[in-house]
Amino acid sequence: MTVGSIVNKFSIFNKAFLLLLTVIYIFISGNLWAQKTKAKLQNDKQQLENDIAYANKLLSKTKKNKQISLNQLIILNNKINQREGLINTVNTEIQDIDGKIISNFKETSRLTNEIKRLKEEYAKMIYFAYKNRNAFTRLMFLFASTDINQVFIRLKYLQQYARYRRKQAERIMNASMMLNETISQLKNIKSGKSTLLKSKEAEKSLLAQEKEEKNGAVKKLQQKEKDLIKSIRQKEKEAKKLQQSIESIITEEIKKAAEKSTTSANITKKTTNISSTSKELGLTEAELVLSNSFTSNKGKLSWPTEKGIVTSTFGEHPHPVLTGIKVKNNGIDISTNSGAKARAVFDGKVTGVISIPGANKAVIIRHGEYLTVYSNLKEVYVKTGDNIKIKQSIGLVFTDDDESKTELHFEVWYGKVLTDPLGWLGK
Repeated sequence: MTVGSIVNKFSIFNKAFLLLLTVIYIFISGNLWAQKTKAKLQNDKQQLENDIAYANKLLSKTKKNKQISLNQLIILNNKINQREGLINTVNTEIQDIDGKIISNFKETSRLTNEIKRLKEEYAKMIYFAYKNRNAFTRLMFLFASTDINQVFIRLKYLQQYARYRRKQAERIMNASMMLNETISQLKNIKSGKSTLLKSKEAEKSLLAQEKEEKNGAVKKLQQKEKDLIKSIRQKEKEAKKLQQSIESIITEEIKKAAEKSTTSANITKKTTNISSTSKELGLTEAELVLSNSFTSNKGKLSWPTEKGIVTSTFGEHPHPVLTGIKVKNNGIDISTNSGAKARAVFDGKVTGVISIPGANKAVIIRHGEYLTVYSNLKEVYVKTGDNIKIKQSIGLVFTDDDESKTELHFEVWYGKVLTDPLGWLGK
């Protein structure tokens, strides 16, 4: 065997080894990505399951009332949406598993081919070693050199060749172990898919039951159309009174700020980029800092209740039962458990505590340019002028025993402008 043929064998072996390393890297990288994806899907699934369990808890209380209520329908509809979300998440998990199965099949095929190639190379090495198994043959190989440098080079090749052969055996063993592990993972993945498919069928069965229950509730509520319309009109009046009270408080604060125009002017000189709302309200530097902090936490604010389900969203939308009728919400409504406390979503200062006939009490907290409103409170634990910390309890949410409903109304204002609270709260 010539030096050239040895070099060629080393070259082929190195290419095969590099390819194997690439395969192993892709396998490990793909596995890490899959683990992250799986963890996120499992977290989403767990959250949806928790939400459904909480919805069931609220529903069990509303069902104690023999008369079907609108709140019961809304919670049921919310649960249906969550159930559909859960089924979609399970579908995504199944798709992810299908992708893993395909990927593992490919990796299994690649590893099998690489092991085959490594074994073929190893067999050639063994054959070469067998032909050159005695010291005389090796000496002849060395003595055939043209000069002392070639002797040295050939000696180094023989030594390296022996080392490569040992390493080749180790790599074959490692690749075989990885192949066995991949096959084992493939079996586990297939088993997991089977479990998920059963879970999906169970969820679809529950969804069908819930939709049937919803249709029955809608039919019963449609028979109470007059009462529902009366309730809508009453809520509209309460919302208007609350809005007028808030606007009155804002107007009063702007009036007070105008009376302190000198102070406001000094602040304007010291601080740049002040909004017209800040100028109108005559905010201090500390209040401006608080306002900017509130803005920077958009989408991350704490929730106004520890637990709850959003049963009515911001803006105008169709009534859940009455065809052709739309309802308008200046904030969001959150159904929660009896005895729940309303909590401040951010640091601030109580700028108003008001009582609205038919809508109980409300607390208004200022956060610089922003206001947060917490209404339908049975009891209030704070007073105007109090400094409030995030998550501080500010009142007890009212429970309507007739409907077995505990619901907080929550609003976010920027100056005199209403904004969607869901855009501010954390996920």
